[in-house]
Amino acid sequence: MAKIELKQPVVEEISANIKDAATVVVVDYRGINVEQDTRLRKQFREAGIFYKVYKNTMMTRAFKGTEFECLTDSLEGTNAIAVSKTDATAPARILSNFAKECPALEMKAGVVEGVAYDAKGMAAIASIPSREELLSKFLGSIQSPITNIARVLNQIAEKGGAGAGEPEAKEEAAPAEEAAPAEAAAETTTTEE
Repeated sequence: MAKIELKQPVVEEISANIKDAATVVVVDYRGINVEQDTRLRKQFREAGIFYKVYKNTMMTRAFKGTEFECLTDSLEGTNAIAVSKTDATAPARILSNFAKECPALEMKAGVVEGVAYDAKGMAAIASIPSREELLSKFLGSIQSPITNIARVLNQIAEKGGAGAGEPEAKEEAAPAEEAAPAEAAAETTTTEE
């Protein structure tokens, strides 16, 4: 009975961390040394991601009855979980980048916004840019035409405005307009005679 009482707080901790999570990734961390583990944990912390090693039985109990229950199939060997409540792609992206220098690190499976993925699916998720990167690219694409319009308007203003050449054209046209009524009057007088 005492063992169950000791295990219950661990299960509750896992349950609290996965509640309302956008992403939960199961990670096989075998072969990672202490220095690498410290750097990985720092990257997760900076990104606001919860990362911790748990016993598989504790994770199985915590996942039961949740959308993350499908992850229990991947709980063999030594595992940790990476949980993000805000950026759905961040855990996969950080793990994928970190695995380049530490090939022993492996994403086994994950659930991203309610959809379960295997290792290949998580690798594909890792290639999706973060929300901030997507917004930055979007704003850049919007800003480019606005910048071009501002540049054209600035060039027009530097040349004295769009109407700078128009008054001269009107002044030249004015004498021709004055001549036209005189010619019309001359034509009327000749036809009356």
